[in-house]
Amino acid sequence: MSAQSTIATESAELQTLREKVRDLETRLAQVEGRVAEDRVSIVVFSGDLDRVMASFVIATGAAAMGQQVSMFFTFWGLSVMKKDRQLAGKSLHQKMMTLMSPGSSRSLPVSKMNYFGVGAKMLRSMMKAKNVNSLEEMIALARELNVRMIACEMSRDVMGIRQTELLDGLECGGVATFLADSLKSRTSLFI
Repeated sequence: MSAQSTIATESAELQTLREKVRDLETRLAQVEGRVAEDRVSIVVFSGDLDRVMASFVIATGAAAMGQQVSMFFTFWGLSVMKKDRQLAGKSLHQKMMTLMSPGSSRSLPVSKMNYFGVGAKMLRSMMKAKNVNSLEEMIALARELNVRMIACEMSRDVMGIRQTELLDGLECGGVATFLADSLKSRTSLFI
């Protein structure tokens, strides 16, 4: 084999090798884009005190362990983030929905044995006796730990809940906001 022929063969092999490396780099970038981060995403659909407490225990626990946490409050879960009720300027259905749903986290029922609010009061009393943080203290702790809390815009709109009825500083977003966080999370929960 002549020297020119050897150089041409080596050049072709080098070109093939470069193409394989570029292909591998592209594939690696795609895989890296799909690797989950140290995140937890939680959809808070329930407006029941016991279920909401569980979501905040998980959220604050994960945040305390250094994970990024986002909580997406939708439908009945929005009651957790209400600070008061407003009826003025709402349609009849929206007024009825406002009156029939809890006005704030302090008036959430429990999922079992609520008995017109007695169950929720008993649970809060038992938590206090055991030095367990109240829901309101858990919400404050979550804020201190930089847990991202998002109110679902669509649910808010459908149920006639205004931004001014929600806790101050609460972020509003759609499902795309939640999915963007969820796709990067190792753990996604629906409570």
